[in-house]
Amino acid sequence: MKRNKVTVVGAGNVGATAAQRIAEAGLADVVLVDIVEGLPQGKGLDLAEAAPVVGHDARVTGTNDYADTAGSDIVVVTSGLARQPGMSRDDLLLKNAGIVRSVVQQAVAHSPSAILVIVTNPLDAMCHVAMEASGFPRERVIGMAGVLDSARFRTFIAMELGVSVEDTHAFVLGGHGDTMVPLPRYSTVAGIPITELMSPERVAALVDRTARGGAEIVALLKSGSAYYAPAAATFEMVDSILRDRKRVLPCAVLLQGEYGVDGLFVGVPVVLGAAGMERIIEIRLSGDEAAAFQTSAAAVQELVETLRR
Repeated sequence: MKRNKVTVVGAGNVGATAAQRIAEAGLADVVLVDIVEGLPQGKGLDLAEAAPVVGHDARVTGTNDYADTAGSDIVVVTSGLARQPGMSRDDLLLKNAGIVRSVVQQAVAHSPSAILVIVTNPLDAMCHVAMEASGFPRERVIGMAGVLDSARFRTFIAMELGVSVEDTHAFVLGGHGDTMVPLPRYSTVAGIPITELMSPERVAALVDRTARGGAEIVALLKSGSAYYAPAAATFEMVDSILRDRKRVLPCAVLLQGEYGVDGLFVGVPVVLGAAGMERIIEIRLSGDEAAAFQTSAAAVQELVETLRR
């Protein structure tokens, strides 16, 4: 039986932690790729040496050569510069666009049937870069942001109400960053909308904290940015695709008229299965929600226009 193969591009904290989760779940053999010589090899060997203790037989290897990634089912792109304190996501835009373009072209040359999961920030714009660089259909270029944003929102809801995170479900649409659109009336605790469980002021405070979730961690760490939760969110998407689980997860995908947006990657709920993004779930938005969603889409449009100048 052929084993699944996942390539993770970028052996930094997010990439290495995602590789660890994928391997330890026995989901796939993992190839870590990085431009820095020795870094992916060292982390790959370290992860391989953990396998006897954890008890999995997935192979983890590190390389600087994309030939070693040939035949990957999924390519996860985490490579790029991390956001520093005081740096806007837009500052990252042009630098990371060049990196993402290069790595995607090299990866898809060896794995033309792969599904791309993009993690590099600014996320929505990097999905555009990846799609253009790969020439892939929209079903096979998916951005990881909504799963992370929803996880943050769920964490804050559970903290606020003193309940299990397993019983919290959060709904976040839109771009990744300050313009994201958490939807409180679709966010629930054991099926009860959070709007029934806390005051509008507390809901607004949690929505605001969710939108600033990444920046809050950057400020605390002083150097570096979040990686445990981003890696876990990436794993959840990879798991749904490789196991064909048809999970309904919020992901950045290319909209073609859905939600009144055409030609932009924006976060919406999608069904993730073996074919990648198998369908988009459209829900009816209130006037305020629709306006916030359009604002979010406009922010993505601005990034894409900056890239094309």
